[in-house]
Amino acid sequence: QVQLVESGGGLVQAGGSLRLSCAASGIAFDLAAMAWYRQAPGKQRDLVARISSGGTTNYADFVKGRFTISRDNAKNTVYLQIDSLKPEDTGVYYCHAREGSVVKYDHWGQGTQVTVSS
Repeated sequence: QVQLVESGGGLVQAGGSLRLSCAASGIAFDLAAMAWYRQAPGKQRDLVARISSGGTTNYADFVKGRFTISRDNAKNTVYLQIDSLKPEDTGVYYCHAREGSVVKYDHWGQGTQVTVSS
């Protein structure tokens, strides 16, 4: 059974930092592409950052320079470091895993809430 368990969210003041973690189990983590998505209240779920199995990273334009995605294959964990938080960063942050070569399989975590106060 695949499980993606996020942690690290919370309430933080604008300008602060958070480090989100996503612990994966039930997948070949080192072969999976991992990503973080964000869903603000009343809005669609948007890609924030992703990291390939080889460590290549991509970021949404709205987070470049403030967010850093990384992975630790030894711990089956992907991280999202968020600095200089803004109120508009408020939302539920979801961990996503994609595995498979010909046929792709997508897995989602339950999400962790990030609330940034002004």
